[in-house]
Amino acid sequence: MLIAVPNCQGRVSPVFDVAARLVLARLKGEAELERKDVMLSEKQPEGIVRNLVEMGVDVLVCGAISRDLQTTLESAGIKVLPHICGEVGAVLAAYRAGKLQGGQFVMPGCCRRRRGGRRGACGCQRSFVSRRSSVQ
Repeated sequence: MLIAVPNCQGRVSPVFDVAARLVLARLKGEAELERKDVMLSEKQPEGIVRNLVEMGVDVLVCGAISRDLQTTLESAGIKVLPHICGEVGAVLAAYRAGKLQGGQFVMPGCCRRRRGGRRGACGCQRSFVSRRSSVQ
């Protein structure tokens, strides 16, 4: 399995749509077999998707991403795990251990930091608790 993480000075790039570099990690189970840094040559969404497909990327772990680009990547068979932040090595280690979805790696301000069942503007689940119900 090939995991891609946009890299900006050793951390997950805050916005994937404009990222210039990727860390590619080849995994087998929980073991990391290979890791390399590559440049993204394309800047347009169609070219970005084509690049990732040609590289053989299975999973993209990223920060913010536009809905159109995420949908296009998923339609091309790439699983997208958005709204992730942190040091690239720690994010990859958490992914390998199955612990990436914890609050430690969720971007600040992302609705996934909250609990509940309503979707937020970023597309993830968020809670909706009225002030009245919390006061009673």
